[in-house]
Amino acid sequence: MDLFDYMKDQNLKKESPLASRMRPVTLDEIVGQQHILGKDKLLYRAIQADKLHSIILYGPPGTGKTTIAKVIANTTSAVFTQINATVAGKKDMEEVVARAKSDLAMYGKKTILFVDEIHRFNKGQQDYLLPFVEEGTLVLIGATTENPYFEVNNALISRSIVFELKALEQADIEKLILRAVYDQERGMGAYKAQIDEDARVFLADIANGDARAALNAVELGVLTTPRGEDGLIHLTLQVAQECIQKRAVRYDKSGDSHYDTVSAFIKSMRGSDPDAAVYYLARMLYAGESVTFIARRIMICASEDVGNADPQALQVAVAAAQAVERVGMPESQLILAQAVIYVATAPKSNACTLAIDQATEAVKNFETAPVPVHLQDSHYKGAGKLGHGVGYQYAHDFPKHYVKQQYLPDGLTDRVFYEPTENGYEKNIKDHMKWLKEQ
Repeated sequence: MDLFDYMKDQNLKKESPLASRMRPVTLDEIVGQQHILGKDKLLYRAIQADKLHSIILYGPPGTGKTTIAKVIANTTSAVFTQINATVAGKKDMEEVVARAKSDLAMYGKKTILFVDEIHRFNKGQQDYLLPFVEEGTLVLIGATTENPYFEVNNALISRSIVFELKALEQADIEKLILRAVYDQERGMGAYKAQIDEDARVFLADIANGDARAALNAVELGVLTTPRGEDGLIHLTLQVAQECIQKRAVRYDKSGDSHYDTVSAFIKSMRGSDPDAAVYYLARMLYAGESVTFIARRIMICASEDVGNADPQALQVAVAAAQAVERVGMPESQLILAQAVIYVATAPKSNACTLAIDQATEAVKNFETAPVPVHLQDSHYKGAGKLGHGVGYQYAHDFPKHYVKQQYLPDGLTDRVFYEPTENGYEKNIKDHMKWLKEQ
């Protein structure tokens, strides 16, 4: 490193955001994640002993993935290199591999490659790293907010240990806030600020496990709050509320939290829990989920899980879907809430779902038998001469508008696909069908 690089590095440290400056430099400075960084845990022991093998760090934003990588960089005797998958290309990786091979050959040193947001690499980029990880030229540390079992190649996963990081506890966030406010070297201590207890508790709570969100709010508060008559900057509850006006919600529209929330939303409607269903609705709306996407899920649930137990449920869901497209937010939340609560509290039946599933299986697994002759169309030219439609009995010509005749193809005449339940309106259907068959 020459003088210019050194000065650039020092200036970056001074100008970097508080959350970056406050990153721990040793294992003992890391707050939280004791399930993987406790002194008796594998990752802690491997870092301490400098015997690290390839790992994938998986967890929500602000939980310490990059922090752990930086600590490893400060403690390892190996060459440490970092790239970000959002901007790095194949040329960057080729340069890393070339240097790693050189360091291994000339100095006997391994290279630890930290790939931030590794899920951003496509399959080809991930495959490129595989042989070098396998032969030991590179020790890979991948960081991702997405489930690595979906986003990282199986071959890389099988050669790595996956460590899942959890959202930080409120007490952990409070500890980091205090450190940030009063630390003289890396924190905001030189500004002579004080934070009230209720402000600290509020920030730790609303950060929702994301340390970066809390520290950004602290930095904003210190830099924008005028000094009091005593010469100190007072971070009060009001200041804290102004600096972080919206709770941090772990919700990525293409990630795990998205699918988990949607799954819980649907299962709550299916499980007839309107309170949980409307909570997950609020959670999705708060995070900016598309109202049309939510409306589609409600329509599907109304048909799949309510069905004919309450045929009105689908009508309500469809009306809601049309209404939200015309109204928009924020009023659409009222429409969606009405539809969600209606579907959640409606009697449930999946008889229609089972019927189409079983009928589809029959179509796939049985030889396609011809439509019974008497049901075939007799109106097109020449159909009558072929006997199509002959023997068909028009239901409305009979008492009760019903007549027994074969409708299913030969070979399937004994199959029953739709079996109405005793729930809601479907009980009426069941009783009606039973009455018809007794005629």
